[in-house]
Amino acid sequence: MTKKDLFFIFGVIAVFTPFFLSDDLLSFYKHFTHNSPMISSFVKFAILATMGEVIGLRIKTGDYYQKGFGIIPRAIVWGVIGLTIKMSFVIFATGTPIFLEKLGFTSAVKYISGPLSINKILVAFSISTAMNLIYAPIMMTMHKITDIHILNNNGTLRGFFTPIKFGEIISNLNWDVQYNFVFKKTIPFFWIPAHTITFLLPVDMQVLFAAILGIMLGVILAIASQMSK
Repeated sequence: MTKKDLFFIFGVIAVFTPFFLSDDLLSFYKHFTHNSPMISSFVKFAILATMGEVIGLRIKTGDYYQKGFGIIPRAIVWGVIGLTIKMSFVIFATGTPIFLEKLGFTSAVKYISGPLSINKILVAFSISTAMNLIYAPIMMTMHKITDIHILNNNGTLRGFFTPIKFGEIISNLNWDVQYNFVFKKTIPFFWIPAHTITFLLPVDMQVLFAAILGIMLGVILAIASQMSK
């Protein structure tokens, strides 16, 4: 571990520790999360998931920052992704239990909002599976496209807001890594189990936990990038 790693760790601790030590800050966080769920989702993902990408950059290059990396554009992308993730949580957490009841899983809606039980775990697993098979591949692909777009424009804000060359980027994606690693391995072996835990948590904690998982996503994407090379 180098000095830059220690500075990074101490910086993270300095930013987040006050929320655990101050009742007023913790109360503000809970109030903000409950009353402004979409804005708080944007902020949480913009901060935490971007932090994951910074850690991923450290894994790939040995540095936490490089010219052209585009931290601000990446934070914007993650903020928007955070909005879509909150949307997917609402859609799948509401719709999947109802669908399960149509299939004969009686009281699935009741179980997911009730105390921890085997049935609640089964419903949470079903929600996570549906979300990760339907929504996650699209989100991951869009993130990869925006990632390439940011790099192609040297990480600048001005370049970020230029039209994205979807056709060119999609045709040049390494689909072998995208499918065989990002989709085929991380979704069933990491994301479905991880988000099963997410849907067992109180609603106000779900997006925060998902954003923390976004740190892990940054590491996974770094590994995928190395595999692409």
